[in-house]
Formats: sequence, C-alpha cells, structure tokens
Amino acid sequence: MLSIGAFAQIGQVTHRMLRHWDTAGLLVPAHVDEFSGYRSYDPSQLDRLHRIVALRQLGFGLDDISSILDRGVDANRIASLLRIRRAEVELEHRVAAERLVDVERRLHLIEKENHMSPIEIVDKPLPAVRLAAIRTVVADQSSVAAVVGPSFDAVAAIIGDEHSLSTPIAQYETLDDGLQVVVGYTYSGPARDGFEIIELPAANEAVCGIHLGSMDRIAESWHGIHTEIFARGLVHDGPCRELYVRAVSDDQSDWVTELQQPVRRA
Repeated sequence: MLSIGAFAQIGQVTHRMLRHWDTAGLLVPAHVDEFSGYRSYDPSQLDRLHRIVALRQLGFGLDDISSILDRGVDANRIASLLRIRRAEVELEHRVAAERLVDVERRLHLIEKENHMSPIEIVDKPLPAVRLAAIRTVVADQSSVAAVVGPSFDAVAAIIGDEHSLSTPIAQYETLDDGLQVVVGYTYSGPARDGFEIIELPAANEAVCGIHLGSMDRIAESWHGIHTEIFARGLVHDGPCRELYVRAVSDDQSDWVTELQQPVRRA
C-alpha cells in the first residue's frame, strides 16, 4: 500500500486533489483507517490516477471523466467528447489570440506613440429591449439634439404617470433618406397614442464605452469606439445605441452615457 503522500508524489498531484476526487467518488482510496481517517492507495490505482490526470489535462470535467472511466474506454464516446473539447479549445485559442493582438496594439500606442485610447471599451452582449418610443428621421446629425430631448419628454408625459421611467435609450440608424432616431424608455405596458412599441433586438456582441459629461463632446467618444472596432478587425452589425445611465442635471456635467455598437467578426 502507498500512503497518500507517496501516492500524490508519484502521481504529481496534491493531497487536496486526492481528497476531492475521493469525495466525488472518482478515485476512492483502497483503505481508510477507521480511527485516524488516513488514506492509503494500492499501487494498481496509479493507472486510474494517470487516466484522470490525462483527461483533466485535456480539459474534461469530473462528470465526463467519471462517465468515461465507469463505462470503460469507448473509442466512439471519447472521440465525440474530444471533438467537443477541440471546438472549445479552438474558441479559447481564438479569443486568446485576439486579446494578444489587442495587448500588442495598446502597448505599441503607449511605447511608440505615447498615446492611449481616449475611451476604454469592453465587449459584451446586449439584451433585447422593449421600448415605448418615438421614431424620427432627420436630414443630418446637426438636427439630432433638437429631436432627442423633446422625444424623451413626450414619451414621459404619456407614460410617466402610470409607469416608473427607467433605462432611457436612443438608437441611431443611417437610412437612405437620413438618420433614423428612436428615442424611448424600457416599457412593459400596453401601446398608447403618442408613441410606438419598438423592440430592439439582442446583440451577441457589442463594443461599449462610457462617455462622461456633456453631449457636446460625445462625437469624440464615438470616434474612439469606431477606431477600436476597426483596430480589432470587427465590423458594425446593426444600429448603434446610447444608454443614458444618468442624465439629470441641466448642464450635463455629471451625465453618464454608455455607447453601444453591435459588431461581428469581419
């Protein structure tokens, strides 16, 4: 018999791992002292230990490992599990490679150009949103400010007495005849005269950043977003959104706006 220390040393695993696998029923000691609880292992159990370690190194979870070991070595089943794991590893590799490229690009900007991105961005999915909103098409972007505020006020005047107003969102989409602006609040109530029920679809991936302060300089933040999208080899995949996290003060000095641009791989 081998002590738990000797067994762990030969197998290059920790005592903690062996105790965990024992609790999970994956590798039960050949003998446990009834008084001290001290575990001992039969040398033949090293074969099972090596199989567990090998499967763990391939990325299999304990449930899959238990199933593989209990059912015996079924080549077809293992091949199927390995195909699934291969797809997972390929995805992990792609994500890691993209992150490495991003790190190298940022490092180059700092070391060679003494420059940092004006806005920090993150990748995340966007949920589907149901809005009570007003839809307007403007001829050019200079007219946007004159539309957004009054549209929010108009929707609020209709539903504010019955529903708490939260999550103000504006969506912008370029059309052949101008810029379509959708302005509204998340809303679960019925349709009412004076606004539309507009469903914004979910986005699997979006590049998002936070703009602080006045809307006068929001174009600079959007420029930073679009620059990052191009640098990462992404393309736009739908209209952009602005989520007004805080928009109370008249001078806009403390406003917080999240810029959201759905994207996809080029």
